[in-house]
Amino acid sequence: MDEKIRVGIVGYGNLGRGVEHAIAQNADMTLVAAFTRRDPGSVKTLNASLPVHALADIADFQNDIDVLVLCGGSKNDLPEQGPALAALFNTVDSYDTHAKIPEYFDVVNKAAESGGNTALISVGWDPGLFSLNRLFGEAVLQQGATYTFWGKGLSQGHSDAVRRVQGVKAAVQYTIPVADAVEQVRSGSLPSLSTRQKHTRDCYVVLETGADAAQVEQAIVTMPDYFADYDTTVSFISEEELKREHGAMPHGGFVIRSGKTGQGSTQVMEYSLKLDSNPEFTSSVLVAYARAAFRLNRQGQSGAKTVFDIAPGLLSPKTPAQLRKELL
Repeated sequence: MDEKIRVGIVGYGNLGRGVEHAIAQNADMTLVAAFTRRDPGSVKTLNASLPVHALADIADFQNDIDVLVLCGGSKNDLPEQGPALAALFNTVDSYDTHAKIPEYFDVVNKAAESGGNTALISVGWDPGLFSLNRLFGEAVLQQGATYTFWGKGLSQGHSDAVRRVQGVKAAVQYTIPVADAVEQVRSGSLPSLSTRQKHTRDCYVVLETGADAAQVEQAIVTMPDYFADYDTTVSFISEEELKREHGAMPHGGFVIRSGKTGQGSTQVMEYSLKLDSNPEFTSSVLVAYARAAFRLNRQGQSGAKTVFDIAPGLLSPKTPAQLRKELL
């Protein structure tokens, strides 16, 4: 086997742990180190022998790492870390603030080009694999409509929003596709669906002692950008029930393109995911694209890239000849 791709992890939470698991499943890769803003001695990795270093010292490792997997959050971490680290290393990240992807691409692209590095941004399942399937659908069925449904799944961003409500001690929120809406789309009838018609939201909330349940519920269901446009159910439960019943991070969803071809024939394309663990799956996508980032850089390509720019064969550890023989 060729020399292994040397990978580093930046940020060691749910996503970082998932990346460590995923690297162990990829024989052409080796994990060099994890980097953290916390005290490195306080970070407990899955493999106790994995070195953990302070993020402030990461520039010292440029000769030891082929690609960094950035596991920070999109709100505060990646806007700063993405461009800073792309100037020093090949990188892959899961930046998922859809509306700000174009401006994030521009700053990362400038930084990566300055360092001669390749930076793959917004890699995961949405944005990422779902984005690809939206593109495939539009390219193939020029006349039609694209529908994206998320869930049933635990939404980390919406759960955080609920936890910020005064009187909430702990909470999770699930996004649930409306079954009737999904079936309408699958029928090829090209329905026009409002936000409220496509998804509902279920919140499970542990109250602070003395909090007013009615006030908390009202604050949640009227929250702009998060819940006001949806039919939202709020259920109050105990802390024990929250830990027992809602500790996992399932997710998934569908991308459906429905349209007409030349003689008016109805055609429907669908891609779906059903995930027991959102962070573990996202980590596995990041690791596959880390391989592509390394290969592109070896080919002399630099700057920022998205999933739209990556040939599928670059994701696989198999050779082009193997892929033609086994999968084509």
